[in-house]
Amino acid sequence: MTELSYQSAGVDLDLYEKAMQKLPGLMQRTHTPGVMELPGGFAGLFRLSAQRQWTDPVLVSGTDGVGTKIKLAIMMQQFNSIGIDLVAMCVNDCLCLGATPLLFLDYIAMGKDNPLLLEQLVQGVSDGCVQSGAALLGGETAIMPDLYADSDFDMAGFCVAAADRSSLINGKERIADGDVLIGVPSSGFHSNGYSLIRKAVFEHAGLSVDDTIDDLSVSVGDALMTPTRIYADIVNSLQENIGNEAVHGIAHITGGGLCENLERILPDGVHARLQRSSWTPSPLFSWLQSLGNIAEDEMFRVFNMGIGLVVAVPSRFANETCVACSTDQYPAVILGDVIATDNTGDTGQATLI
Repeated sequence: MTELSYQSAGVDLDLYEKAMQKLPGLMQRTHTPGVMELPGGFAGLFRLSAQRQWTDPVLVSGTDGVGTKIKLAIMMQQFNSIGIDLVAMCVNDCLCLGATPLLFLDYIAMGKDNPLLLEQLVQGVSDGCVQSGAALLGGETAIMPDLYADSDFDMAGFCVAAADRSSLINGKERIADGDVLIGVPSSGFHSNGYSLIRKAVFEHAGLSVDDTIDDLSVSVGDALMTPTRIYADIVNSLQENIGNEAVHGIAHITGGGLCENLERILPDGVHARLQRSSWTPSPLFSWLQSLGNIAEDEMFRVFNMGIGLVVAVPSRFANETCVACSTDQYPAVILGDVIATDNTGDTGQATLI
């Protein structure tokens, strides 16, 4: 009778151990003073008091994945930046409440042991944690033959942040008539809508990742793999230069587009008006729209259209907020305003005008 082993079932424990040896350094570089060393521990430890002096601390959490952008990474065999997307999609949600990212956990599932692939994926996660100031405290790597093809993988992330209860940014409680809406630029498609992107670019138009987008002088693959922008520095700048109390709301623009995500933070009885002429999306968006013959309404419903965050502030802070939210590469713009509706019971709505 044939003797079975875990290796014969598709999981090589020796190779798995080799892969794990690459990870401690990638984690260590992200560690902040709050991390408590626990060699060989089954969980990670973090001292909340080491980060800052909290008065009434509230933990803020977010979890997400990167969707079918993974398919593009596999097509390109480019794996060292998709982890940045993973961190960004989780951290940016927590930043909307004015919270400070504390720690991050990742989950990576693969069809076959691949130490180099794992190292590249975690390198991206580590880079994203450095950008956001979160410690990569732990994670899990699962080898699941038969559930995933040998070349496939998936990733999920989990962020824990914190804020004093009195300083939480809650648009439902703060946003009011007369507020101004500031748009903070995205770095591209971020990690949303890639099922449509892949269908339009590779199936409908028949392009390859090596083809060049003339208007951008960049390859299709490089443009589509641009990592999601992490907004930790922007939110820090807002808190330092404007103050938490003056920030009435922050919306992270992900799947669902500008209006739907902004409506998530609007209180009843107000209407957010976004001036379509106030910004020009990157040519990347018009390129995709033309390539796939995609209706403009669909573009705005699926993609961020060049705006990664929307910040609501009283009108007197509009110019200061634009400055605080701007970098040389990504200047912020005034998108529109908030007005009261005739009926205070109306659900908060956002429209492009």
